[in-house]
Amino acid sequence: MFKIFKNIDNKSYKPKYGGLDIFKFIGPGLLVTVGFIDPGNWASNLAAGADFGYALLWMVTLSTIMLIFLQHNVAHLGIATGLCLSEAATIHLKPKYSKFILSSAMLASISTSLAEILGGGIALNMLFDIPIRAGSILVTIFVLIMLFTNSYRVIEKWIIAFVSVIGLSFLYELTLVDINWNCAVTGWVTPSFPEGSILVIMSVLGAVVMPHNLFLHSEVIQSRQWNLQDEKIIKKQLRYEFLDTFVSMLIGWAINSAMILLAAATFFQTKTPVSELQQANQLLIPLLGNHAAIVFAVALLFAGVASTITSGMAAGSIFAGMYKEPYDIKDNHSRLGVAISLLIALGIIFLISNPFKGLIISQMILSIQLPITIFLQVYLTSSKKVMGKYVNSTASKIVLFTLGGIVTVLNIALFISFF
Repeated sequence: MFKIFKNIDNKSYKPKYGGLDIFKFIGPGLLVTVGFIDPGNWASNLAAGADFGYALLWMVTLSTIMLIFLQHNVAHLGIATGLCLSEAATIHLKPKYSKFILSSAMLASISTSLAEILGGGIALNMLFDIPIRAGSILVTIFVLIMLFTNSYRVIEKWIIAFVSVIGLSFLYELTLVDINWNCAVTGWVTPSFPEGSILVIMSVLGAVVMPHNLFLHSEVIQSRQWNLQDEKIIKKQLRYEFLDTFVSMLIGWAINSAMILLAAATFFQTKTPVSELQQANQLLIPLLGNHAAIVFAVALLFAGVASTITSGMAAGSIFAGMYKEPYDIKDNHSRLGVAISLLIALGIIFLISNPFKGLIISQMILSIQLPITIFLQVYLTSSKKVMGKYVNSTASKIVLFTLGGIVTVLNIALFISFF
């Protein structure tokens, strides 16, 4: 069934186009961007810059290119069918397959929420010496209040504000250090594999391409849908969606690159290894001054809160999709999905003795589930029964299956490397 003249907020719209149409479509991609500038990414990027300088910047570029293809493809599913990835799986797969896949996606969502909440708790510890577990409770309560009391549109504006603060924070940090831009440019476009770097390379990839973002994008893109029976409107949405995705992923690329640049210009130059986020905060004080350390912690707090919000939304979408329903925070299934993800993640945090190790374990769980989500997405978008005339072309299938294969091999290798 097509959703006609209806968005996530259950409000009706009539398409009115003008010279500034693109600004009506900016937003869904930024929600996804938050997912790959989360605390897990911070740990991977700081390790990459501190241990290998500018040499691994190319991995951020490659991961972002892969992400653009995957996110663009899953957004097409939402636009062309009016279904999110979870709904489509429930409707078009046999129950035994869809239940297994979506249950694994919920586990991945819990793992993601754990990292996001934990990152926010670590940031509060950096700023106010609040115990990490107490800080995690505060982050969870704040996010639940935001999700349960605000409409999608309000949440989207908050996320855009959070991304802006994070981006400006790192721009400020970069003004305080001396960047070797010649080495940086070379690092962005030249693949290299320094000795002992393979684990960090795969960690950066696993932290950028995340399963919950694929479910989330297919849902939130529908906030821009009006009339799926009008082919002209669909084509216009498809065109603007790619621009939204491309610009948003480019912003994510810039922020992730800035993290590596900052670590390369400080920790790598002084040959100081970084093994946890709190350590990075302490080391920045003598290197860049008190203001830099505070800005770093504030940015981490915003990243933790924003990514927890998107993780909760993704969980609500996945769980509601099991019942063939779209995400709607006023609906009990969506609310239950959000609560399951955030509260179970918070409970697990109380069982973790080493927060940094907790971030690593959460990435391991994501690496196991990620290939399942990618191949689910590619299967559905390559099905004419599901997509109709908007089914993947042969060239698109080749590219997407190749990306799925690469991610599978690298993530399996990442998982094995921990043992």
